[in-house]
Amino acid sequence: MITVANRIFVEPDFAEQFEHNFRHRAGNVDGMPGFISFLLLRPTREHDPYVVLTFWESREHFEAWTRSEAFVRGHARSGSLPRAAFRAPNQLEVHEIIQHSGSPIGAGSAAAGDQHASSAAASQASGGTSQADLPPRHAC
Repeated sequence: MITVANRIFVEPDFAEQFEHNFRHRAGNVDGMPGFISFLLLRPTREHDPYVVLTFWESREHFEAWTRSEAFVRGHARSGSLPRAAFRAPNQLEVHEIIQHSGSPIGAGSAAAGDQHASSAAASQASGGTSQADLPPRHAC
C-alpha cells in the first residue's frame, strides 16, 4: 500500500476558493481500481502547504490513475485559480506504508473533528475516558 501526498502552496487570499474547488471536486478518483481513500489537509500555519493525501493499493494503481481519462476529467478545473494563487510549485511525494495502526479518521465519520466531539461527549456522559481524551500519538 502507498500514500501519495501532493503538497500545494496556496496563497492565503486564495485559500477559500481552493477549498471550495475541492468541496465540489469531480470525485473521479473514488471509483478507480486500487484507490482506497482521499484526504484534504488544511495547514494550521499560514505558510505551510495544503496536502492532498491519497491511499492506494499499489504504485501501479496510482500510476494507472494518472494516465486515465478520469484523471484528465478530474483535473480539468485545476486551472481555475490564477497562477498568483500559488506561492511555489506543488510537491508530489509517494510513500510506501510499512507500518499502520488505527485509522486517520473514524469509520463513517464525515470529519475527524465530528468524531472527536462525539467521542468526547460520550466519554463525559459516561464518566469514562475515550480516545478523544488521550493526547495524540506521535511516531518515534
